[in-house]
Amino acid sequence: MAEINIQRKKNSFSPWLLILLVLAALAVGAYFLLRADSEPAATAPPATGTVTPTDADTEAQARATPPPADGGPQAVTDMAAEETPASAEELARFAADEDDTPDYARRGLQLLTATLVDLTDRNDLRDSNITEKRNDLTSATSRLSENSQASVRPGLVAAAALMQAMQQKSYPALARPVAELVQRADELPNQITEAEVSAVREFLVRAADVVGTLSKPAA
Repeated sequence: MAEINIQRKKNSFSPWLLILLVLAALAVGAYFLLRADSEPAATAPPATGTVTPTDADTEAQARATPPPADGGPQAVTDMAAEETPASAEELARFAADEDDTPDYARRGLQLLTATLVDLTDRNDLRDSNITEKRNDLTSATSRLSENSQASVRPGLVAAAALMQAMQQKSYPALARPVAELVQRADELPNQITEAEVSAVREFLVRAADVVGTLSKPAA
């Protein structure tokens, strides 16, 4: 009797398993793709036009800080608004009696500047040299309001130079006292300490004497 070979039928690979694997791979890929898209959105920079606190502080400071004076008409107007011109007597009284007050040198320079600038408006004291020296003085003095650490020496030097220009214009008799003022201003240190207050006081007292003559019409 002949033998019959019976072979077991091999199990075929199920297509459903393949489909499940593909779906699982797609799900994992979609998860990482969505996660990657969400992360930049969470850390995105502020939209254009949004002002951060730092920007706001910078803008506020810029608005509060006056632009540097150029020594022109606007600088003169600013100085007039800051300080009322003093008479020679008021300037002399401050110079002689107020040297123990805080910021004596700074305050004295501001008073002197306002008074001298007021005098330059007179018709007999108008020329290009006086205008140039006046602008130098207002520019130097305006720095005092912009910077609390600014030195008063440039302003005192400029004040002496302006008085000398006025003297050369119409007051020949003041040549010697004004020349001494210019020398005293040049000898002042950049930073005025308590030790130099007496030198500033002497300068302001002598400047007040000169202002007293400049305040009167030239002979």
